[in-house]
Amino acid sequence: MFVLGLTGSIGMGKTWGAHCFRLFGVPVHDADACVHRLMAVGGRASQQVERLFPKVLKSDGGVDRQKLAGYVLGDDAALIRLENLLHPLVHQDQRQFLQVCQRRRMAMVVLDIPLLYETNAHTRVDAVVVMSASRQIQRQRVLHRPGMNAHKFEAIAQRQIENTIKCRLADHIVTTGTTRGQSLRQIAKIVKVCKHQKGHVWGPHWGH
Repeated sequence: MFVLGLTGSIGMGKTWGAHCFRLFGVPVHDADACVHRLMAVGGRASQQVERLFPKVLKSDGGVDRQKLAGYVLGDDAALIRLENLLHPLVHQDQRQFLQVCQRRRMAMVVLDIPLLYETNAHTRVDAVVVMSASRQIQRQRVLHRPGMNAHKFEAIAQRQIENTIKCRLADHIVTTGTTRGQSLRQIAKIVKVCKHQKGHVWGPHWGH
């Protein structure tokens, strides 16, 4: 089973990239969606997050992400505490996903990991796809998001490896600055190549 890592800085089109892989029948594990589940009502991490950051729970028991952002944006120590809680849980979820895909005899799978290089997750995949666009397009996309402003954007961007560096490290680059059809065709070519390649990272000791 070939394990492909999908990443890209904020606003680079990673969500669209994951959707494209699914269109071609490739299972995708979304690390961001996993974090949302962990902190939602009844999520495995919601109470633990509350112990680290008091009064971040909403009345229904889920984590208020806006309040949580108030704790961690601009506070590296607080963000590290949060990541040390969440990352192992996401890792467990990824392993379960890979086990299910192996039982289904999938030829390839995708792990969608926003901070793939930043967390050394590239060591757990056979190859990496980076979604990329110009800085101008990135900024325009991000600032159109609800609740986003220039300060938040810069704070997030500073914690991410520069796009140019990610592109140099990547095995495949998908450009998202033009049309969706163009990026879809690029991903089609990646799927065609990777689904016939032998994977090496997945096994009993994956991630250790």
